[in-house]
Amino acid sequence: MRDPGDLVARVEATGLLRAGEPVVVMLSGGRDSTCLLDLAVRIVGAEGVSALHVNYGLRGAASDADEDHCRALCERLGVRIDVERAGEPEGNVQAWAREVRYAAGLRRAEASGAVLAVGHTTDDQIETFLYRLATSPSRRALYGMDVRRGRLARPLLAAGISREQTAAWCRAHGLAWREDASNVDPAFARARVRETLVPALRAVDPRADANLLRTIALLREEGEVLDALVDEVLGGGEAIELERLRSLPPALARLVLRRLAEGATGRLAPRVARRLDDVLALREGALDLGDGVRVRVRRGMLSVEPTPPLPNR
Repeated sequence: MRDPGDLVARVEATGLLRAGEPVVVMLSGGRDSTCLLDLAVRIVGAEGVSALHVNYGLRGAASDADEDHCRALCERLGVRIDVERAGEPEGNVQAWAREVRYAAGLRRAEASGAVLAVGHTTDDQIETFLYRLATSPSRRALYGMDVRRGRLARPLLAAGISREQTAAWCRAHGLAWREDASNVDPAFARARVRETLVPALRAVDPRADANLLRTIALLREEGEVLDALVDEVLGGGEAIELERLRSLPPALARLVLRRLAEGATGRLAPRVARRLDDVLALREGALDLGDGVRVRVRRGMLSVEPTPPLPNR
């Protein structure tokens, strides 16, 4: 493991945190976000950093203790903290919590013209890749998390910093952190990936982490080549002649169809590619493909649109 003392230079080198550029740090109180907050203060200056803690209230007294810990940490570092209290959870609890915190963070970042920094590490990237490998039949889903998307930034990930290194940094600088028991609760799929699958892969080959991260990087690089090829086929358009689509190699036709679907809906549409044969069999009319996607053929031109909502009964 690298000396944790070089983390400031490594994060500065990413350009995601800069002196004079305000930043909102998502602060859970865990080791990664605690390390990120301290690094942000050292790079940006306490006056340019604020923290956001979301208290979901899901773990009773433990949730309140997390909030107290975050308040004390921010007081120590001279950072302003905002606390958002979430309402009642809906559906998948982890997905709900993720939506709540990102929405709250982006609101604050946009209001102040700041970067929204989250504490994802290389370990999180590996776990995301493995989880999606099992659940998402899509090449793009395997790209992992972006280091920057709009205001959202992942400085630790961009700097190649691991969970072990954030813990070492916190220990070296006397920064306590909180442990969330749900992170190792086997009731959650992501926890099973973290606690079972990742250790098993490391037992197969100690280089597993580096190999997986390299695979993600290669997929991203190769994806840029494929995206350029799709751009060439579409020529900047939002539709394609059905006969032209039929003439393409199936792999390229699937990529073109997926690009049109994602452009129309603004989100990933991994199931669409499975319906290529059904799309190519169309003559005229519309066909719902799933993932909220509908294709339509008019006078030999194929276009894609969002599936209309069902009428109220």
